[in-house]
Amino acid sequence: MRLGGRIQAAAEVLEDILDRKTPATMALRDWGKAHRFAGSKDRSAIGNYVHDALRCKSSIGYRMGDETPRALALGAAVFMGGHTVKELMEDFAADKHAPQALSEDEQNKLNGSIKLESAPDWIKADVPEWLWPMFETNFDEMAVAEGKALTARPPLDLRVNTIKAKRDKVLSSMKTKGLKKTEISPIGLRVEALEGSARLPNVQIEAEYQTGKIEIQDEGSQIVSLLVDAKPGEKVLDYCAGGGGKSLAMAADMENQGQVFGFDIDKRRLSPLYQRAQRAGASVIEVREPPSESLKDLVGKMDRVLIDAPCTGVGTWRRKPDAKWRLSEEALERRNNEQRSVLKSAKGFVKPEGGLLFYVTCSMLAEENEAQVYAFLEENENFTLLSAGEVWEEKFGVDSPKPWSADGCTLTLTPAATNTDGFFFAVMERTK
Repeated sequence: MRLGGRIQAAAEVLEDILDRKTPATMALRDWGKAHRFAGSKDRSAIGNYVHDALRCKSSIGYRMGDETPRALALGAAVFMGGHTVKELMEDFAADKHAPQALSEDEQNKLNGSIKLESAPDWIKADVPEWLWPMFETNFDEMAVAEGKALTARPPLDLRVNTIKAKRDKVLSSMKTKGLKKTEISPIGLRVEALEGSARLPNVQIEAEYQTGKIEIQDEGSQIVSLLVDAKPGEKVLDYCAGGGGKSLAMAADMENQGQVFGFDIDKRRLSPLYQRAQRAGASVIEVREPPSESLKDLVGKMDRVLIDAPCTGVGTWRRKPDAKWRLSEEALERRNNEQRSVLKSAKGFVKPEGGLLFYVTCSMLAEENEAQVYAFLEENENFTLLSAGEVWEEKFGVDSPKPWSADGCTLTLTPAATNTDGFFFAVMERTK
């Protein structure tokens, strides 16, 4: 496919996403099935245009004076994809699969006739308008920069499974181009985000992945797993384990000694953990399927309980940009209720007098983070907030990039501050 055909395809996929509310992954998959002639490079380029358009929907729409799928696809190709108006005009004229020729008005706007500098801050930041007051309150004068950082393409991060391998050896043996060590995580490797129509490598075909020496895991997720600081021989409950990425990371940090119980209220989400644990050689992981009665024997016995709470996923907007525009006030309220419920359900598994409860989200909103922790502490006087910053310095040193902290105890990782996905982390000790 030529450039014009790819842009037209991106506009068609965007129409499916924006008009019919189809999730981006499904819309791209469906388009690929219906257009078998498109090669892997074509599908990758189309996916880049679609995701770039969704990451920057407000700012592209402002600059184009239009948020139609066509306008967004054209804007993504020029403003993010690096193509020129001249390239588009020449290619459209020579390609029967290209969109309709650019109008004079479109040419002017793609050439920058509308300046983003005059836009409201929520548009500059590409944060939904209704959410902007919360976002701005949380990040103050850095709110626009934090929003813009969420519009960038994400890197590909890998976690080296220390049960089976060392980072230096994996780095030297893998064939993946551009692989380097992560800046903060001592067990991470990264391929930086690529520009234009380039695509990230498929590391799942590498021997290191097939043999369980590496896992795909964002550096932020690696960091919060390490901050749990699980020790060999301890009993740890991963209460919202999902696919088990943090369970696997904690098992490795525990040197595969002790017990990690992986539980999730949704049995389907847990299913990958069985095979992943086997491939990783993480024999200390025991999957407990719902209902929650399966955990009765663990009440009051866990050294550490990790809650990776259900949330809006604001911190993952780089990877799932369509979720940004589906989010609503009702959905946020629903997540807040789920977070309170999960905290209430999980607290009883923490052992008295020294057991630790960890509250983690992939959100960057105080309503889902600090507010939930403080409300929990008010209702549960037998829990005390500890300083996560001290563990941060022990694990990662004083010279590494610093996360946000509103209170000196809890931590918020962000793409702008730590060059990771957005994560919140808090630790509370059960005193009695």
